[in-house]
Amino acid sequence: MQQPASDTTHNTPASAEPVCAAVLCDIDGCLMPEDGGPANAAALAVLAQRNRRAIEIHEGPVVTLCSGRPIAFVEAMCRVVGNTVMPAIGEMGAWIYDPVTQLMHLDPSIEQAHLNAINALSRWVDEHYHTRPLFQQPGKTASISLYHADTAYLMEQFEALTDKIAAESWPIRVSRTWCWINCDLAHISKSTGIDRWCAMTDLDRSQLAGIGDTMGDIAIRERVAWFGCPFNAADDLKARADAVSEEDEAMGVLDLLGMLEERFHEHTVSSPA
Repeated sequence: MQQPASDTTHNTPASAEPVCAAVLCDIDGCLMPEDGGPANAAALAVLAQRNRRAIEIHEGPVVTLCSGRPIAFVEAMCRVVGNTVMPAIGEMGAWIYDPVTQLMHLDPSIEQAHLNAINALSRWVDEHYHTRPLFQQPGKTASISLYHADTAYLMEQFEALTDKIAAESWPIRVSRTWCWINCDLAHISKSTGIDRWCAMTDLDRSQLAGIGDTMGDIAIRERVAWFGCPFNAADDLKARADAVSEEDEAMGVLDLLGMLEERFHEHTVSSPA
């Protein structure tokens, strides 16, 4: 499951005082619709071109991923957006994918007892909802994401899930997005994933920016120097952002990256020679 760690040196942009070396970007609601609609392939192609310039000639920050999606999906999205150098976070912080070594690293604090609790919850969901099943997103090993075509029905199950988890004393946290209910290990989050990511890359908050759309992305907000939201983001998160685009999803991400470039340019111009 967990692959061995390596001594890989990641290709981070060289600068005496880096304004921004990397952007941690959510996937659903940022790079593509959460509701299963088609991705904006043209916008993602532009993002891949930006990443190519960032990697090859250090023109701007590298955009990587910080998502609740299964780590294999995160790996695929790294390829789509042209990120070949920066680790990416998946499964709400449980996994980190390293595109340099092609290895995936499970958080070492996750023990077999934690995985047993996740498996027990998964079995209970299948048994309890057998007459009107909740879909469990495939590919996850240390969490569960639940979906139903009837979103209102799905969200009605939130309390039953939290009650069951509390009754069993499972170390699991329940949260929701626009279309999903997520059940993650209580001690694992995007926050812990970003902390491990920083240790891997030797970057700190002052060198990072972030983009997100739901309150699940507040962990990104709290660990970066600059944070932006696409127009479709939750209002509560927009209120905590440094910038909000007038564009939705991937077009909003490109707009926010433009704002970030302007900020970098202003810093460069105003800095003493």
